[in-house]
Amino acid sequence: MNVMDASSVDFLREALAPTGWVERTRDFARGLRATRSPGGLLVVGTPAEEPWHVTAHLADEARLADLPQLAPTLVRWTVPPGAPPHLRVGMDRLREARRGETLFVVAESSAPVPLLERLDDARRTGATILALDGDGGDPELSGLAHDALFVPADAPVSFDGAQHLVSMAASERGNGRGLRGRLARLLDRVSGPHVVD
Repeated sequence: MNVMDASSVDFLREALAPTGWVERTRDFARGLRATRSPGGLLVVGTPAEEPWHVTAHLADEARLADLPQLAPTLVRWTVPPGAPPHLRVGMDRLREARRGETLFVVAESSAPVPLLERLDDARRTGATILALDGDGGDPELSGLAHDALFVPADAPVSFDGAQHLVSMAASERGNGRGLRGRLARLLDRVSGPHVVD
């Protein structure tokens, strides 16, 4: 995980204000909350990159916001022998996806054909498909997704930063602790105290 310095935090604050990224991630994250049951939010990446980062943040948000349906299940392309139970969920789980479950694809690069095929099958059985799509965009993935958030290379946030925004927005309840307020508190913690000249 990259650590932001104070100048990066200031830039992020300024850059996000006029861009609409906070609102877009909030709209996108609302789809994650539509998952009906604990374990029904399936997070999957590509064979080269498992989405550990956003999975961990979603687990924290689910716990802190008391939203058990937001607790993610990491779906892995290859499960190593002896993996703990919560890390033993393989790609076959996507075949069991059903209505009320959400497949959240986190792919900074193009989704491989086997994943696209499984997403298509899951969509036909009523599962919701959401995609956080990275550099270059993936039209096939976007075409299968009910909603896709594309993070272009020139976006004001990195792909990693977008994952933070989405996970924080997913736990919002509209109680005054909105994404903007939580993001400001997070950035204050990361940057340290603000010193006035």
